[in-house]
Amino acid sequence: MVKLGIIQTPSYSSNHEGVRQVSRMLDTLGKKETDIVCLPELWLKDNTISSFESEFMEFKRIAKNYNMTIIPGAFYERKSHRYVIVARVIGPQGEFIGQQEKIHPFDFEKNVIWPGDRTTVFKTKCKFGIIICYDMVFPDVAHSLVKKGADLLFSPSRIIRRGIIPWHMYVQVRALENRVPILAANIQNWRFGGKSVIVDLIEKEGVMIPKIIKISGKKAVSRKFNLKKYQKNRKSRFSDFRKFS
Repeated sequence: MVKLGIIQTPSYSSNHEGVRQVSRMLDTLGKKETDIVCLPELWLKDNTISSFESEFMEFKRIAKNYNMTIIPGAFYERKSHRYVIVARVIGPQGEFIGQQEKIHPFDFEKNVIWPGDRTTVFKTKCKFGIIICYDMVFPDVAHSLVKKGADLLFSPSRIIRRGIIPWHMYVQVRALENRVPILAANIQNWRFGGKSVIVDLIEKEGVMIPKIIKISGKKAVSRKFNLKKYQKNRKSRFSDFRKFS
């Protein structure tokens, strides 16, 4: 069993205040023996991060203290003459262990950020991948991660209110397509619609049925998952893949 969590954030007056408030929620999840936690995309006041080491020093301390993996979210980072949106991962020893760049920029982001070109699977308490917001729309991103060995997917997201319904549909479909649980974290304020979602799958008489938990307000939530139950079904699912033209 593995215990997985997400945090839904409101708006904060400053980065310092945001990190301070969220650190309290991370501490609460740590006391509940949560193994991996994911935050939304671009949830801070200033989302261009010049030093992840200094910005998330408190998160690193909490990760080490509770032997917990933390995905602080996804943020702008300078890369050459352009920017990328990147989700970095803090491992259970309190150090950054890798990153996933956003592959599909959304709308105005196409003029601002450089798209990532690869998917990465991380291994701490289990093997997991990261899908950043708009990447959820594209089936190849989730499929690539699962084919590389990911047993579950996290999604730091920033979804406006009118996009919540299709977003939930995309998350459920990716979970069903790949036979993996997905935890997708969103921001809740006047513009962004919250309703972060945890999608588990229940097999009933040969049919995989999504089991959905939606989150309201400022909240940190964690749930236990038995990832082994997916492996047999996933093996059968992928054995039916056929190449055709």
